[in-house]
Amino acid sequence: MLAVHFGAGNIGRGFIGSLLHQSGYEVCFVDVNREIVDLINERKSYSIGLADDSNEEIIVKNVYAIHSGDHPEQVVAAIAGADLVTTAVGPNVLPLIAGLIAEGLKKRMETGSKPLNVIACENMIGGSALLKKEVYAKLDDEERKNADEIAGFPNAAVDRIVPNQSNEDPLKVVVEPFYEWAVDRSQVVGELHVTGMTLVDDLMPYIERKLYTVNTGHAVAAYFGYQAGYQTIDEAMADPKIQSQVKNTLQETGKLLVEKHGFNPEEHQKYIDTIIRRFVNPHISDDVTRVGRSPMRKLGPQDRLVSPATQYITYLKEQPVSLAKAIAAALRYDYQEDSEAVQIQKSIRQKGLENTIHEITQIPVESDLMKRIAGEYRHFAL
Repeated sequence: MLAVHFGAGNIGRGFIGSLLHQSGYEVCFVDVNREIVDLINERKSYSIGLADDSNEEIIVKNVYAIHSGDHPEQVVAAIAGADLVTTAVGPNVLPLIAGLIAEGLKKRMETGSKPLNVIACENMIGGSALLKKEVYAKLDDEERKNADEIAGFPNAAVDRIVPNQSNEDPLKVVVEPFYEWAVDRSQVVGELHVTGMTLVDDLMPYIERKLYTVNTGHAVAAYFGYQAGYQTIDEAMADPKIQSQVKNTLQETGKLLVEKHGFNPEEHQKYIDTIIRRFVNPHISDDVTRVGRSPMRKLGPQDRLVSPATQYITYLKEQPVSLAKAIAAALRYDYQEDSEAVQIQKSIRQKGLENTIHEITQIPVESDLMKRIAGEYRHFAL
């Protein structure tokens, strides 16, 4: 079996590539990093370390790589013969790889009708659907009709912390032991069996549980940690005030998730406790500026802070307290090397606080939530 995976970075190698290997696939990594591509082809293997006290090391074998810029024809041929295609390239890169996937599908349809699932394993909602849209834009009507018969683009929810790292071996990657990979069963074509993958009938509860617990909590720790002068997430979480803020915020998102999706309250509390333990893991040293980067995106109306805040009002008929303070902390993130942070501060100076909040979050200017966020911003204290 052959799996083509776009993205040979830390997440690609340490998460998806590892599970594909464990499932018996030969893994073909596609990337534009020539050093990584050359090393994979030279060694045909790499190592994964677990960020815990076990010092366990996993060796991933039966791998090779293609530089997509140098050899696009090889990528197309690999897709034409693959049993599975996955990605871990970042949402902004998905449109850039759509052309190769489209050409691969065309070649595949010329030679047979073997089903192929294409799964975008990105930190976003609807990643595979976006990729499908971009791929189909490069097909004509007849090709799209034929692709509908053999290609599935099931959406996925993925979760594994792979911190920034600097290893002596460029191929080695350290990951946390915990992971989750849920895939929408209804969008799968043919058979799909991958170790560690959970096929689910309704993906949205898994997406929102992860986004509003892991991503929300991580962002809260980052923005409050930055305000307190901490360098890393584990340092920030060692501060009782910040850990309390994270826990209180996740209690609010938890109330929303239980009300909206019918999660068992006790089971969801166990999930929150697991997430907190991941954040305080001393083996994972993640910079607050990396986790907090791109605050405009993270403050978007459908993202990890604003979406649960507005839904909290809809489903629980009350105002969120901790989420409002977390949004205020994000608005105060003024890291000068982050262009979005700089842009937010400039907008606040030029357009005013409420107008800036509205432009970024779409929260109505006259709403109670806006008043609460603005008040927290103006009287911010840890």
